[in-house]
Amino acid sequence: MEIKPLFDRVVVEPMDAEEKTKSGIVLLAKDQEKPQMARIVAVGPGGVVDGKDVVMQVKVGDKVLCSKYAGSEFKVDGKDVTILRQSDILAIVD
Repeated sequence: MEIKPLFDRVVVEPMDAEEKTKSGIVLLAKDQEKPQMARIVAVGPGGVVDGKDVVMQVKVGDKVLCSKYAGSEFKVDGKDVTILRQSDILAIVD
């Protein structure tokens, strides 16, 4: 199934959370933090949003840092994805 976000929305696929602490302790799934790093899988066209012209600054394939509790989570074709606004993306990671 293909997802086409509207306006300034972006679809991201979270990257795996750390399963071990720096000292080597294995974390249970319930103890792991929600991942903030994600890969963009679809980008909306931008346009006029709330009376302001929005130009998309990200593209498919970018690795980004997102606000921790931003967006709405969905399961599509067995994969977890999050749909959020471009303004919820904090940075592009090279």
